[in-house]
Amino acid sequence: MRFWSRLLDLLSPRTCGVCGQRLSISEHAVCTPCYLHLPRTAFQYTPYDNPMTQLFWGLAPVDRAAAMFYYQPHSEMARLIYDLKYGDRPDIGEDLGRMMAEEMQQADYFAGVDYLLPVPLSPKRQRQRGYNQSEMLCRGIRDITGIPVMTKILRRKHFKQSQTALMRHQRQENVADMFSLHETAHLEGRHLLLVDDVCTTGATLTACVHALSAIPRLRLSVLTLGFTK
Repeated sequence: MRFWSRLLDLLSPRTCGVCGQRLSISEHAVCTPCYLHLPRTAFQYTPYDNPMTQLFWGLAPVDRAAAMFYYQPHSEMARLIYDLKYGDRPDIGEDLGRMMAEEMQQADYFAGVDYLLPVPLSPKRQRQRGYNQSEMLCRGIRDITGIPVMTKILRRKHFKQSQTALMRHQRQENVADMFSLHETAHLEGRHLLLVDDVCTTGATLTACVHALSAIPRLRLSVLTLGFTK
């Protein structure tokens, strides 16, 4: 397998999603210098009280919340997420999911989590993209933690418009009553980790939590790749 990996890398060199330099055989998605340079939040070390957790206070019953990196438009992290979402690069999601899980484990962030739950796309958007970027992140996290990924619990009813250009109150209105539950009988009393690519105002994640709150005694935590300052 290593021989074929080297041969494939020779014929079709992989490049860093940040700087464009060729990746070594042991590097994935991002070269080591760029990965170390990406701005960490360190929220996993204060998961019950940090700027991301505070977005949900008084709005949604979230147990703990964290993001791996700070996100800003036109930044290195923004380029990675753009390629993941719009560049037909699901591999970036799996690679970053594994990297994120390895660091988050150091803070014991996954303790007690029973299932990983990606924020769903609308059926139309998923057909257009070919995959759900949040599910790709979950797959990478699963590879490191062994926590199962659940994709049929939460469904997005339809897609109104992108959240990108909306103000905070518009984002909340855009996703209100957007999600529905399915196949939840076995989730009573469980702990779910809701996973998404970026948290800006928390509107989409809050809408997911509101839908999931119908499950008795459910604990919910949140993890995203990026967090907008």
